[in-house]
Amino acid sequence: MVDFNLLAVKGVQGLQPYQPGKPIDELERELGVTNTLKLASNENPLGPSERVKEALQNVSSQLGLYPDGGGFALKKKLANLLTSDSVTITTEQVTLGNGSNDILDMIARAFLCEGREAIYSEYAFAVYPISVQAVGATAKVSQALAVNHNTNPYGHDLSAMRNCITDKTSVIFIANPNNPTGTWLDADALNVFLKNIPTDIIVVVDEAYFEYVTEDDYPDTVQWLDQFPNLIVTRTFSKIYALAGLRVGYAVCSKEIADLLNRVRQPFNVNTPALLAATVALDDKKHLEKCVEINQQGLVFWQQACQQRGWDYIPSVGNFITIDFAQDAMPIYNALLHEAVIVRPIANYGLPNHLRITISTQTENQICLDAFDKVLEK
Repeated sequence: MVDFNLLAVKGVQGLQPYQPGKPIDELERELGVTNTLKLASNENPLGPSERVKEALQNVSSQLGLYPDGGGFALKKKLANLLTSDSVTITTEQVTLGNGSNDILDMIARAFLCEGREAIYSEYAFAVYPISVQAVGATAKVSQALAVNHNTNPYGHDLSAMRNCITDKTSVIFIANPNNPTGTWLDADALNVFLKNIPTDIIVVVDEAYFEYVTEDDYPDTVQWLDQFPNLIVTRTFSKIYALAGLRVGYAVCSKEIADLLNRVRQPFNVNTPALLAATVALDDKKHLEKCVEINQQGLVFWQQACQQRGWDYIPSVGNFITIDFAQDAMPIYNALLHEAVIVRPIANYGLPNHLRITISTQTENQICLDAFDKVLEK
């Protein structure tokens, strides 16, 4: 018998695939439950805006044709919106991806290989190690800030990340805010960090949850692109824009780096409905504001619920909250499944006592909390 694992390249042989949140249909098939509430994948409970839904009703006539491989209309809209008094963004600086995960993979293929190193923080987004290992590069995982850190527990320790740099370092990944912890870096700290990184090291600031953050000193790093030519900023339409099912994200960086990313980008990687939906979604500011408002209310709800019950939680600025139950969280997770509630276990991040919960509407937040109270009483 052929051992096909040995035929794979070295990086893939030991790779574990990304594990998404449990699908609703799968749970209902397995347990026979109905009316399942899924708060496992940081999806927007309000869904896409009405403008997007209306626009998608008219796209069927275009499905027999390939999409615009360059995504001109979306890139033009993004470039215009991101341009400010501080920076002028052109379409040549925007790279489109099949979700921002696709962009992260492009970065790894463009700048990493065997003999090169990438740095990311402990508890950082699970796609970083997958992309790094797949191309045969070496991961240097920096220790996160302490659990009892007074302002940023479990957060990125920028000093520790800087200390991981060697002459083999090619890419540094920084999630701001980070998934699954919800922790974040302020503008001053991140700017100082970037100033002290050699310009021949690519720094990726992953801002998948950018639009949810309301803190005054949270940075908009796109505005720093002229200052840091080695900076890549990635964002997505999967979260606040609620287009997770269509898969569209983007990177903004220098023209030179964008050219390299486009050399490894797959042709037609963003489909026609996704291009249309993302372009329309950018115009609906009222929907965005409503999503932020609902999320802020939900964060307060969960913080108060945790405080009332004595649960430790990681302060979050994203659309999720991570709770420490001071015990193995898998039995709690499994019990919740029988209550038709799906949350996210994160033992794969090194946090076996924690569960991550997507912030939802008031009604769904209460349903989820009631399920927690029920299973923890047993």
